[in-house]
Amino acid sequence: MTARAVKSKASLDLKDALVLVSCVSQKLSEPAPARLLYQSEWFAKVRTLVETRKADWLILSALYGVVAPDTNIAPYEKTLNSAGVAERRAWAENVRRQLAPSLIGRRRVVMFAGQRYREFLAPAERVGLTVTDRR
Repeated sequence: MTARAVKSKASLDLKDALVLVSCVSQKLSEPAPARLLYQSEWFAKVRTLVETRKADWLILSALYGVVAPDTNIAPYEKTLNSAGVAERRAWAENVRRQLAPSLIGRRRVVMFAGQRYREFLAPAERVGLTVTDRR
């Protein structure tokens, strides 16, 4: 992360937002709470940022869809980066259904996720949400 990116994240307002963080390929080799399963430096930095600000957050998993940070899950090898358009659209539709209860009363969503994870979720703006991409 560059100095500019760190400064930008330091000034990021997460109050009242639902934060969505994408999964990463580096994982522990055994089941663990989702917040600890993912092992990349990027994921650790975002997790620290979100947790120190006590923001509400969920993880976007290529396999499981939406996962609460403390939910125990098994490691897996799946990514949306190599999935076709139809599979990514179906994944996003499933994620929207899973997210629906968490979005009640929310006006903002902040996403820390790559393009393949955001592309079919960002249109949530059409339903009155402000979506901020932070990847």
